[in-house]
Amino acid sequence: MQKFFFSTAVFLSLILSAKAQESVTESINPNAPDMTFENETIDYGTIDQGADGMRTFKFKNSGKSPLIISEVKGQCGCTTLPDGWPKDPIMPGASGTIKVKYDTQKTGSFDKKVTITSNAKTASKQVTIKGVIKASGAQPAGGK
Repeated sequence: MQKFFFSTAVFLSLILSAKAQESVTESINPNAPDMTFENETIDYGTIDQGADGMRTFKFKNSGKSPLIISEVKGQCGCTTLPDGWPKDPIMPGASGTIKVKYDTQKTGSFDKKVTITSNAKTASKQVTIKGVIKASGAQPAGGK
């Protein structure tokens, strides 16, 4: 009787394990939209405190169906999206932009992610902004 229960338990665990693996494997739609960025990282370089923190990520829908962006989120409150993001579908071959603004009142180096959620082949994509903000009146390293 113990062998029967043990065999049944092993059999059920194998079935459940196989089912779990099936549900994890997603097939990628070959006609899905795809976001291709001109640059996935924007480097501000070294800028002055209070300088213009607005930058633009340019992308293209390189897929075969309309791209719909459902959410764009900065890593922290210092990275905002003043114009939001394109709300209308972006047709195959068409381009779009996402404007981000970093709070340049904060001094020092920064490296922040912006997460884009869409119906693309890769549903969640991260792009990066980085740079250094020098305090007002500060001399650059090695400056006179």
